[in-house]
Amino acid sequence: MEDINKINDIKNLLLNSIEEYKDGTSDIHPYDLAKELEKLRDLDDKEYEYVCKRIPSDLFAEILCEMPSYIQEEIAEVISDKKIATITSKMDSDDASELIYNISQKDEEIAQTILSKLDDEDKQIIEKLNSYDDHEAGSYMQSELFSATLDEDIGTAIKRLKSLKEEELLDNIFHVFLIDKDKKLIGAVGLEELILFDRQQHFREIPQDKLINYSCNHKSDISDAVEMFTHYNLSALAVVDEENRLLGRITHDDIHDVIQDQDTKQLYSLAGVNDDAENEESVYLIGRKRAIWLGINLVTAILASIVIGFFDTTIQSLVALAVLMPIVASMGGNAGTQTLTVTVRQMALGEISYQDAKKTINKEVIISLVNGLIFAFIIGIIAFIWFKIPLLGLVIALSMVINLLSAGFFGAVIPILLEKFEIDPAIGSTVILTTVTDVVGFFSFLGLATLILL
Repeated sequence: MEDINKINDIKNLLLNSIEEYKDGTSDIHPYDLAKELEKLRDLDDKEYEYVCKRIPSDLFAEILCEMPSYIQEEIAEVISDKKIATITSKMDSDDASELIYNISQKDEEIAQTILSKLDDEDKQIIEKLNSYDDHEAGSYMQSELFSATLDEDIGTAIKRLKSLKEEELLDNIFHVFLIDKDKKLIGAVGLEELILFDRQQHFREIPQDKLINYSCNHKSDISDAVEMFTHYNLSALAVVDEENRLLGRITHDDIHDVIQDQDTKQLYSLAGVNDDAENEESVYLIGRKRAIWLGINLVTAILASIVIGFFDTTIQSLVALAVLMPIVASMGGNAGTQTLTVTVRQMALGEISYQDAKKTINKEVIISLVNGLIFAFIIGIIAFIWFKIPLLGLVIALSMVINLLSAGFFGAVIPILLEKFEIDPAIGSTVILTTVTDVVGFFSFLGLATLILL
């Protein structure tokens, strides 16, 4: 009964919002409507389909942009191809190309059918954008932009912009891009700067120091564009071809999504989880991807156990060693994870590189040494009080220093070396580091115990 009431509440909210949108009185953001629509989808497929079929195409274009890719993939199962084509035509080109791409992941034939219902210009733009690889800047650009030639006067350009806005052909305009007769990019002027000039002035009269001269090649890696947005505080970035001809622009909202995706991938990779797999609805696929990393971890755990096996006689002679062993391994593992996480994150932000390796390693080793000495003293005292064996306190203290030093050193070295060999440092670092800290921790502790205590 509770679910039925919840379904009805969400359905009524959405239907009321649709009517308000038609009347021009709606104040609910498309993002909020998208979230409510997702809730309805999870609760009742039929009611979800019923509401979807009643959403006007203009509004649905805004809502669908806010919905995750797996929902976009299946939208053709909910509404007609004709309506999807209409919705696609209402979207910015980058959002439209993403929608068609997502649908093609589920059913290529349906995606082609939808494309065939678009006019030739829209179809050509979408096919062009979808021809780029995922990592290329061109796949994130939109063709809708506001440009002007040097011979045009500012007043005429502003009137043209007003007309385009009224016709809803342009959205989120931050600059006017200046081009020559061959459509080659000269620079851009922010709209807040543009209003300072006289309307009768021509664009060629604008001083050079007022022009924004940042752009990226359509084939360059999107990470280059991310760095430019981050370093130069950009709201939009021109995309050009090899001849410097203006092709489109990348806006800050798309870069925000890219940064979020990169952060998610990095976080998942450090945990040995595949970010693409986690977006799947199939429990089997998710479980299989996780099982691969768990299997690798099992192998490394066996390696650590083999090291322990070398000292089975030592452990049998002094049971206290078995009690204290996990402390050494745990402290090393945590110290290594701290160093690894900071190093990988700084590498992702471009703050350190292979050339900065020595400085980074020295810093992490010093930090690890200081922490090692502090916690070695603490655990040494605890071990002495606990087991009343003075040399046992010395053994675990020395082992603590050795393991934390190795954790700091390898936590910095491993991701730097992986990047040097063009391997994603976020993917393999954790497993390698865990192996190192476990092996060094157990070997140093049990080895020192064998030499000093027995």
